[in-house]
Amino acid sequence: MSSAEIAVLPEREGFKIRWGDLAPFIALAVIVLLGTLINSNFMSANNILNVITRSAFIAIIGVGATFVVATGGLDLSIGSMLAFVVGIMILAMNALVPSLGAWAIPVGALVALVVGSLCGLMNGLIITVGRIEPFIVTLGTMGIFRAFITYMTDGGSLSIDRSLRTAYRPVYFGDLFGIPFPVLITLVIAFLGAFILYRTKYGRRVTAVGSNSDVARFSGVHVGRVRTMAFVIQGFCVAVAAICYVPRLGAATPTTGQLWELQVITAVVIGGTLLRGGKAHIWGTVAGALMLEVIANVMVLSDMVSEYLVAAVQGAIIIIAMLAHRFTSSR
Repeated sequence: MSSAEIAVLPEREGFKIRWGDLAPFIALAVIVLLGTLINSNFMSANNILNVITRSAFIAIIGVGATFVVATGGLDLSIGSMLAFVVGIMILAMNALVPSLGAWAIPVGALVALVVGSLCGLMNGLIITVGRIEPFIVTLGTMGIFRAFITYMTDGGSLSIDRSLRTAYRPVYFGDLFGIPFPVLITLVIAFLGAFILYRTKYGRRVTAVGSNSDVARFSGVHVGRVRTMAFVIQGFCVAVAAICYVPRLGAATPTTGQLWELQVITAVVIGGTLLRGGKAHIWGTVAGALMLEVIANVMVLSDMVSEYLVAAVQGAIIIIAMLAHRFTSSR
């Protein structure tokens, strides 16, 4: 790596703690405290485990989205991609059941990982090779993925083979030493994401590209390759979330993953990653995903606000977070 490239790459953030990095966790603690004051059942073991487990999907996808956003990109196809990957995975498992039995589950999971990564690769290549804005590309692929899952389900539901439900059920409902498997999977993905982002050359290039792509390019960084790989990571994380999601409901529908892109982007932004790129916080994203689920849970338990307004609250949160970023960056 040239000296010019070293100059443009930001210093490793590692796991250094800054007050700004603690903001998502402080906000999460405040919301948890409010939830406890509003309803004593909020802090029950069952409710807390349920909240953490339900937040796993957004947290896992959010890790991938952190890479995309850190490069200055945006992926609006997240929810539709998840629905498409779930549908492909179920079709693959159902087709393999007669010959493989329960082994159809790991093979189906592998298919999901490949398909998710390819979907991310497609998004990345269209953006970088075609030189089209990520917003436009992923808006288009959002419609494509959603149309495919609607076609695959014939507008109805695509269910997993009954013989696989018992064997697959523990992936979502099981636990290890009391910790639900989706939570463990989230931690593994978050640790891997944090290692790649904070401890590797690629991670430093991600934030360099997001900070100033022109300077990064002139310094020897292959901007297109960095951005494309970020979308591949995003697709891989979507596939991991899909693997955890299938045993929860056991089916794919045209509405699977609907509006998840809003939740993921919100989690990433309130977690401290700048929407314009150049700054990323993996663990802040995880805290942001937890925050959204806690808020939704408190709304349901309190009966003060209709649960049908959860999406409205999430939309307001992302606007407030963007205003906060703009205010702090202009000072």
